[in-house]
Amino acid sequence: MANVTTSIRMDADTKKAASELLNDLGLDLSSAVNIFLKQVVLQGGLPFDVKYPKYKTEVVEAMEEAKVISHDSATKSYGSFGEALKDIDL
Repeated sequence: MANVTTSIRMDADTKKAASELLNDLGLDLSSAVNIFLKQVVLQGGLPFDVKYPKYKTEVVEAMEEAKVISHDSATKSYGSFGEALKDIDL
């Protein structure tokens, strides 16, 4: 099958970030776009869900921070909420 040249527009920052990531994976942008389009044809549509993330970035970051803190042996823990309230000396 013959190759055709196609032009697409995207912002420079997205192209740079995607190209760097793809290069780390051993792909160039053209190969990645070809893979994407082949998947569009095979799947009969976009090969992924197009929707907003379930949680905002700030929420995900806060959950990750809470996970790290909860696994830190230096983090003080309490047996009850009452103990924690006493410790903050309201």
